[in-house]
Amino acid sequence: MEEKKVDINSIIGFVLIFGILIFMFYQNQPTPEEQAAEKAKQEQVVKEESKEVLPSEKVEQSPVVNLQDSTAVANYQGKIGAFGFTQPSDKITKLENELVSLEISNKGGQIVEARMKQYHTYDSIPVYLVHDGNASFGVNFTTSDNRVLNTKDLYFEPSLTENNGSKVLSMKAKAGPNNFFEYRYEMKEGEYLVDFTIRSQGLSGIIDSSRPVDLEWDLKGIRHNKSVEYENKYTELTYSHEDGKISYLSLASDDDEKEEDVKWLSYRQHFFSSMLVGKTNFKTAELTSKNLVEEESKDTKFTKLFGATMPLELTGGEVAQNMHWYYGPTDIKVLSQYKELGLDDSIPFGWGIFGWLNRYLFNPFYSFLSSVLPFGWAIVAMTVLVRLAMSPVTYKSYLSQAKMKVLKPEIAELGEKYKDNAMKKQQETMKLYGKAGVSPMSGCIPAVLQMPIFYALFMFFPTSFALRQKPFLWADDLSSYDVVANLPFHIPYYGDHVSLFPILASIAIFFYMTMTTGQNMPQQPGMPNMKFIMYLMPLMMLFFFNNYASGLSLYYFVSNMITIGIMLVIKNFILDDKKIHAQIQENKKKPKKENKFQKKMREMMEQAENQKKIDKK
Repeated sequence: MEEKKVDINSIIGFVLIFGILIFMFYQNQPTPEEQAAEKAKQEQVVKEESKEVLPSEKVEQSPVVNLQDSTAVANYQGKIGAFGFTQPSDKITKLENELVSLEISNKGGQIVEARMKQYHTYDSIPVYLVHDGNASFGVNFTTSDNRVLNTKDLYFEPSLTENNGSKVLSMKAKAGPNNFFEYRYEMKEGEYLVDFTIRSQGLSGIIDSSRPVDLEWDLKGIRHNKSVEYENKYTELTYSHEDGKISYLSLASDDDEKEEDVKWLSYRQHFFSSMLVGKTNFKTAELTSKNLVEEESKDTKFTKLFGATMPLELTGGEVAQNMHWYYGPTDIKVLSQYKELGLDDSIPFGWGIFGWLNRYLFNPFYSFLSSVLPFGWAIVAMTVLVRLAMSPVTYKSYLSQAKMKVLKPEIAELGEKYKDNAMKKQQETMKLYGKAGVSPMSGCIPAVLQMPIFYALFMFFPTSFALRQKPFLWADDLSSYDVVANLPFHIPYYGDHVSLFPILASIAIFFYMTMTTGQNMPQQPGMPNMKFIMYLMPLMMLFFFNNYASGLSLYYFVSNMITIGIMLVIKNFILDDKKIHAQIQENKKKPKKENKFQKKMREMMEQAENQKKIDKK
């Protein structure tokens, strides 16, 4: 048996590169003292900024009534007519369990604070979905005496009770002893979902049923991540309508839409969502999304402004609408508990086969790995297993390149022989491929087969709640970018920091492309310079990933390093150029039967050649 010749230089180079990169891992880690100092600095900045929220940063609220001024109170009661029966009060009622804390104000009867009790932002501040006037909820209607009112301007009377272990808060805006507009909240233990009912009693003679009665809900997404631009990419208004169809408003620009038969709508703020779910569908909904992020800035506090207006149908002149509120994580484990409502469909797994791969393959697979391994090492393990599963495809791709390399001298001869006849050159080249049993497309097909995996994982890592605030090596959060150095200036499209994982991923991509597209690649007339693309692609990836999830960059780095290793093994221990050449020569001797497509292509090329000869005459 012929002994395989090993490319020692390639193996030594590979080992040296990998060793240097691992050394960089540890040399660039910030010290514990530096981490503590940076965290303290961030906490102080946040405390100073959170002392006051400018009015321009709030969702439009109703005018504040000075309850200590009897004249102001009298004027207010004169404007609201019959609803002046309720005594104005600034009282706040808290509704909470071990997961979420809601504060409901007498003014408007609405939620004025929604706080996650088990989660914090990147700078150790509690995660708020509603806070400091960023949200507004109310029902707009016209009274029989032609007053246009909104429940957010009315004062409600609270009543907090317990029912079978659940906390029930009834908020009533009264127009008489037994005439009222009611919001009813019911919170169960251990759940983010809150039952919510809007109803009226004895108001059929007060509400003008011939005029629209509209539910209005506005919310500004509060920033939770280090990079506001990155967070904004995954902050989106999502809604379910038309018997389970999931749609979205634009991520990148202002957008609006009017839809019918809406089941639920979600104001998703990357890893957390504020959702309103109807037990019966809303007949129509006017939805808006406005982008509030102009550029990356540490001072930007909000991402997008969402708005919804949905008409309510009256029954006997009264309002009766049963719904749910959801304030909680955009986590598949949590949202799957409410599968009958379809809330897990609000997670952006991706469309088509990409979403299927994430939902049913990568998400449960990573959940299993992270249950037995640290989260960062679980990414490494998943990457290794995915690349090993795809190694047959890598082998096919590299085998195709090897065959093309062996045929290169013969193709060059044909190019020289028919240098003045491009059509004949193409015909003879195709004949050579056919005789040798080589398809020039066979190298592209493996790449196409890998695209669903590539795109699915591109969507998986930035939206996987399991990665949120999970550290690995020098990265303190795999769902956000890692920082090994802060820059004193801002580079467009790159940022004001240096992330190491994207650098490592770009280096790995460069060496991978050198081994594939960079080898034996003559410049073809009319074709792009592939060597230029080989150098440009890693640079583009470096800029693109600098503000993306470090878990994603970690995956691409490990993936490309494993692929390089597999290709070196294939090159040095599996494939043999001499054997490939001998096999090609054997293939040439075998009679080849054309399929219908090949026959048609040959006939078309021959017709074109004959027509060219006729034209010359």
